[in-house]
Amino acid sequence: MRRAMKTVLHACTLWLVAAAVMTPVPAAAQQTLNVYLGGFSLRAEDARDSQDVLANNRPFLDFNISDLNGATIGTEYLVGLGDWFDAGVGIGFYQRTALAADRFNEFAETGDPILANLKLQLIPINATFRYVPAGHHRAVEPYIGGGAAIVHYSYSETGDFVASDNVTIINGNFVGDGWKTGPIIVFGMRVPLGSWGVGGELRRQWQLVGDLPSNQGFATAPGSSTPKIDLGGWTYSFTFGVRF
Repeated sequence: MRRAMKTVLHACTLWLVAAAVMTPVPAAAQQTLNVYLGGFSLRAEDARDSQDVLANNRPFLDFNISDLNGATIGTEYLVGLGDWFDAGVGIGFYQRTALAADRFNEFAETGDPILANLKLQLIPINATFRYVPAGHHRAVEPYIGGGAAIVHYSYSETGDFVASDNVTIINGNFVGDGWKTGPIIVFGMRVPLGSWGVGGELRRQWQLVGDLPSNQGFATAPGSSTPKIDLGGWTYSFTFGVRF
């Protein structure tokens, strides 16, 4: 997977270099460095992959999938391709922890709940191509586009858990991580303010279901021995950029 990631990054770099070389419009108005800040919302429980560990935790752990919705931040470099198109690469970061309680058991001595933290971290590396229907250098520039994301994910469950005998309580930290590639679509609007600009964007990533290790005891779907984590969802963000 490291080789695949390097291949994607090399391809993105070559894409942007070629775009910058072939674009005849003045470079001062063609390159933008954006910073975005917003939120990431996971797919709802009824839309998640059937083998997703979070969905399969829900019957015995008390938490909501939406508890893992949280803030995201990132940066993106865009190159204009004439007056109607942009190509870009970017990287983001999201991390969120949700508290989960065992639905059916508690500590016998004290009656306290049996608690664990469910933590998800995503680092998406994106390559996108966008159509700007009103063209560049307008008072308002809406855009729509798509591309691909290669996402590094890390998921962990840390705390106290009831063993399969429904009696023994164990304390542990169970972790799985990896890389997954999938498509993305973007919708947005930006308002140029001289060499600066502000805007808003909505981005969806899907077909991103990562594998988790089978030796960590993560919950699986009936009949399956391979736990998975569904990484799909929506990112909504405020963008701030500078053109040069």
